[in-house]
Formats: sequence, structure tokens, C-alpha cells
Amino acid sequence: MWLQPSPVSDNEPGIPDICLIVEGCYPYVPGGVSSWLDWLMRTRPDLSFSVIAILADKQNRQRRYDFPGNMIGFHELFLHDFGQSGPSRPHASHVSASLVQHLISLFEEGGIDDFTRINNIINDPAQPITLSELLNAPLAWDVLQEMYQKTMPHASFHHYFWAWRALFGGMFAAMKYPLPKAKVYHTISTGYAGLLAARARVETGRPVMLTEHGIYTNERQIEILMADWIADMVDKGLSIHDHRYDLRDLWINAFKSFARTCYQACDKITTLYEDNQRLQKALGADPEKLEVIANGIDVDRFSVLRRAGRDDPPTIALIGRVVPIKDIKTFINAASLVRSRLSGLKVLILGPDDEDREYAAECRDLVAELGMEDCLEFTGGVNIADYLPQIHIVVLTSLSEAQPLVILEAGAAEIPCITTDVGSCREIIEGRSDEEPEIGHGGIVTDLVDPDQISQAIIELLADEDRRRRYGKNLFRRVGTYYRTDMASNAYNILYRQLISVV
Repeated sequence: MWLQPSPVSDNEPGIPDICLIVEGCYPYVPGGVSSWLDWLMRTRPDLSFSVIAILADKQNRQRRYDFPGNMIGFHELFLHDFGQSGPSRPHASHVSASLVQHLISLFEEGGIDDFTRINNIINDPAQPITLSELLNAPLAWDVLQEMYQKTMPHASFHHYFWAWRALFGGMFAAMKYPLPKAKVYHTISTGYAGLLAARARVETGRPVMLTEHGIYTNERQIEILMADWIADMVDKGLSIHDHRYDLRDLWINAFKSFARTCYQACDKITTLYEDNQRLQKALGADPEKLEVIANGIDVDRFSVLRRAGRDDPPTIALIGRVVPIKDIKTFINAASLVRSRLSGLKVLILGPDDEDREYAAECRDLVAELGMEDCLEFTGGVNIADYLPQIHIVVLTSLSEAQPLVILEAGAAEIPCITTDVGSCREIIEGRSDEEPEIGHGGIVTDLVDPDQISQAIIELLADEDRRRRYGKNLFRRVGTYYRTDMASNAYNILYRQLISVV
């Protein structure tokens, strides 16, 4: 039996206008996307929201945000809380065979069609398959073994088993989660959140939209390629004709297939800057669905702050979480090189350091090794407005970004920035090609993982106060012209109203 969409009446009481689907951030991780989500809800008091927060497990977490008054529902989906094995019913052999066929097809080049068929099998109203049966029963064993034989028989079954369980456990958790009703579903990434949004489209027929800050698939690919917990099973040498899958290929292809599925399910796909659309199109997004809505900030909140001057200690700051993708170690190494040539330097790392405690400890060890304890401070999570008045330069050394709010906030405070060439950083710092009138540079863009180049840029700006102030004023003008909160708020308001009106 095929699942039929269940329409939602716009007049049905208790149904939120927008259901936001978020993965690994709000309301437990401060800053970044979480701050944007809080802003998104609070700037639309006339609309009601619910939030589905997708998390890895049920560990205790501290909520970092008070819920706005127009949030009328909050739900948590745990990807790896499989619970106890329940009773297992016999399933016909064609069920496992069909699941294997469409799962393999989905991961190869499939999308919404294969996803819909998988959803129809496991959520068949006549005989739905439980999450326990999908992961802890003979059906799961049959599916796993057959997929192993058809895709990776050259690999260690032990390693494949645990990779399969982690990857498909999250996928099946999203497909079995009780789906809350809403008039519009708005996911903030592809990945598991994108799968849940695709399922909402398939099962309810209601509009679905996606806002990508960074390209989720690219970010996961970086993490997967860097991960030491994934065992390399295949030595391909220099061969370009060896098409055997490795476990890293399995993970990467999975997230690409999740992205294709989400893009095909969405009515509208927004991103923060134009270059992201190139990557979205490469993964199958329909160009007709694409729209750019840049982040916005409250410029007035930062423009009134005092500016650090000549009489203040030369101060540089990285504002961000202490996690590998922010490449804090490159910042520390660059700061050490600056200190060797400039006395009195003050270095700040402003951001929470409890997300990856092992990496944070490594960063502190590096500070000690370089003898930087007397000039470098890890502040933890803070209100950055309290620190901006003492900062001469904001430095961003990230390996991946979308459109960092910290650069916009620094610009609103007339602080020039030195950033790596990721996301929309170059566009913010140097301006778009169609900028009219041309404003000028608001800082310096560097290569990734290059402490020498970054330190040289810092020294240049600290040594030239006129240039530093000119860059700060340029960045202030650009932020005030293109990145104001009211501009972004109006764009989302128009989009929401259009989608809510869909019958």
C-alpha cells in the first residue's frame, strides 16, 4: 500500500505555521545557526513555530536559549537511541529484498523517488516496521548482510557492521519519528534534518523549504576525510580504475544522497550567498527553486560601541567555538608569530570550549608549548559586545564557513577582519562583483592553514592605523548597506507567507 499525504487545514487549532527542523545546534549550542534561529522566530511574532531538535543521543544538555513566546511546540529526535529490542514479526523475503534494492539505489544516485519507496515500505499502514525491527531483528540482519555482499564484500564485515548501524540507525530514526503537524516545514540543513523534511513532504503534502548556511554535505565530507574513527579498508594505490567502495565512500555517498533527496522534496531552497548555489546545483538542486537571502544583524547595537585605539594594547581575537573546523590551532600559531615581532600583544579566543573537550585541551597544550599563557585568554562563551571595544582586529581561521555572523558584527563595530577564503568571507571583506558604488576592502583574505600568511596580515594592519581604520569603516558601510536584519527579516516573511498560502 502506498502512503497518501495527509493534508493539514490552515484553520486546524494548535497547528504551528512553521516547523523548524534543526540538527545538532538549537537550543543547546550557542551562537552561529542557533542565534540565527532564535532571531528568525523572535522577528516574526505574528507566526507560530515548533522546533524539532535532532540530537545524537539522550545525554543531559544545558539549554542555552529561552524559548520565544511564539514557539508552541518543542520536540527532540535522538538518532542513536535505539532502545531495547522489541518483539519481531516475520516479514516476507520480498520486504528485505525491496529495502536493499532501494537503499542501494538511493545511495548510488537516487533521490526522492527511492526515499519515498523506502518510506512506503517501513511506514506501510498495513504493517509498519518498527525501529527495533529495522536495527535489532532478523530483518535488519538480512538487509545488512545483503547490502554488504552487494556493495562492500572486500571490506571487513566487522567495520561495515558498525558503520551501517550508525548510518542507517540515524536514517531510520528520522523515518520512524512521530512527525508533528505544521503548515510549512523548514529545515536548516540537508543530512538527517533534510530527510525528515523530505518525509514531511511525502506524508503531508505540505510545502517544505530549506535554508543552508553552509553546505552540509561539504562540511560532513571534510569531517569524514579527517576522521580517524573510520577504518580505511581499501588500498587503491594510484589506480584510477578501482571502483571499490571504502567506508569513507559509504558515509560521503550517504550524505550526498540525503542532500539530493532533500533538494528534490523542497519547494524553495535558500542560502546565504550566491556561490553556495553552485554546490547545490552540482548535487541536483533545481535552479528555479534557489534564492539568496543574506544574514542580517542589528547594526545599531554594535555601531554605538567604543572603538579600540592607539592607546589600547594591540588586541586580536578569534570569535568562535573551540572545535577543529574553526582551526583554532592555526590562529594560536599565527598569534605566536605576531608576538615574536610585536610586544604587548593581547590575544583572545572568545567562544565556548566544551563542545570538543579533547580538541580544546590540545589547543591549551599548544598555548603552553608556545609560551603564550601570559598573553592569550580562552574566555569561554561571552557576550561579544562586551569585548569588541578592546579589539583591533578580528581573525577567522576556519576550514569551512557559510556567512559568519561574527564578521558582520565586527564590521558593524568598525573592526576590520582577517579571514580565510571560505564561504562568503571574501564577498563580505572585498565586496561582490556587482557592488555599486564600490566600497573597498574591509580586511584581508588569506589561504587556509597558513599561520605565516595570517600573521603577516595581522602585523600589517596593527602597524598601519590609518589602513586599519579605513578597512573598519569600509566594512561598516558594507554591512550597513547589504546585511541589515530588517532586510533579511522581510525576505523570510514574504517567503513564509507565500508557502503558508499553498493549499
